[in-house]
Amino acid sequence: MSFNFTKWHGLGNDFVIVDLFKESISDCNNLAIKVCDRNFGIGADGLVLVGPSTIADFKMQIFNSDGSEAEMCGNVTRCVARYVYENNLTAKTKFKIETKAGIITPEVIIEDNVITLIKVDMGEPILKSEQIPVALQGYDKIVSYPLMILEEKYEITCVSMGNPHCVIFVDDLDKVNLTQVGPIIETHNLFPKKINVEFAQVINDEYIKMRVWERGAGVTLACGTGSCATLVAAVLTGKTNKKALVELDGGNLNIEWAENNHIYMSGPAQLVFKGVYLA
Repeated sequence: MSFNFTKWHGLGNDFVIVDLFKESISDCNNLAIKVCDRNFGIGADGLVLVGPSTIADFKMQIFNSDGSEAEMCGNVTRCVARYVYENNLTAKTKFKIETKAGIITPEVIIEDNVITLIKVDMGEPILKSEQIPVALQGYDKIVSYPLMILEEKYEITCVSMGNPHCVIFVDDLDKVNLTQVGPIIETHNLFPKKINVEFAQVINDEYIKMRVWERGAGVTLACGTGSCATLVAAVLTGKTNKKALVELDGGNLNIEWAENNHIYMSGPAQLVFKGVYLA
């Protein structure tokens, strides 16, 4: 099996996109493991399939580097949005994409005939424990909940942006051993579907630094849904305003929790290269 692909990244969070309008692939879970391998494959955080939808303009499926399927991803949504627009799959600058987490609406921002940003309506944050999900019954919000990991107490705030996130605020982000504590929290029995883990340091009420351990991918340079969840957690804990810059290892995202209760994420999406995968 061989197919054409494009490699994209959103702030260093990188993806292999396959266009199902032109290509046909199978066994996506195992294929994602092979494709994402940085030594023996193309190398990426995820394999992404873009194709037709019966309920939206496009359908997007995301497979993590470990082969698991993700409900949503903010960075890849921006990449897919730019892909379909630049490849003339749509003439719209604002359109709908079907995901496993529901319908997401990206908008291609063009200034002087140049794409400058992709803005995505990420929908409303989900806060109830059962819906995130977190194995705590009847919590309308999980804010600063104590969790003991390696004999250290962390205060976690949990949010779903279509996929689950656990946000932890710290005084010094540089002191966090993300590769040690990240996978322990990801697989903790408090989280029945595992969880993405964000450590964040609030610089001021409009500026947050954040690092992420992604469920199914490990440390990545950026996480769009994680940035959205981090802003929500920062607002819920009284640390920031409802609009802030989130600085990640790979760059910055602008996140806003708007009056309509939707989260808006704005940031770049960049084509890296095109190629043919020879399985």
